[in-house]
Amino acid sequence: MIGATLFDRMVVRRFLLFACAVIAGFAGMGGFYPASAARQQTALQVLDRIQPGLWEIRLREDGGVQRLCLGDRRQLIQLRHPDIPCATVVLEDTASSLTVQYTCRGRGYGRTHIRMENSQLFQLESQGIGNGLPFEFSAEGRRVGGCSL
Repeated sequence: MIGATLFDRMVVRRFLLFACAVIAGFAGMGGFYPASAARQQTALQVLDRIQPGLWEIRLREDGGVQRLCLGDRRQLIQLRHPDIPCATVVLEDTASSLTVQYTCRGRGYGRTHIRMENSQLFQLESQGIGNGLPFEFSAEGRRVGGCSL
């Protein structure tokens, strides 16, 4: 009886190790690790249509305004996690709408939705965890001019 129990434990342990390896392999292909973030640096339709330059991001909740010099429009995806390397997963990418989910290991995560009005106006909604606290906001982005990049 003891031999059968030891054998059963070994089989279960090997199965669990195999299952973990398979899950890790799928996660690596699906965008949960920074290496896959590099693969997703392909064209994103909405972001490619937004003109570079100086933008005002106006928060709907309190009317607060943030000015942002946009060169790399991908900055818009992580407004609450600026300059942090994060893994991204594109959930929706059409000519007028983009939804991206991102994870910044040990720093939080977020989900951002951008709806394009035209090349100088967009609507943005974002939510997640930043600095250990939840955040949620909606804003309008409006191009106000050029800036030196």
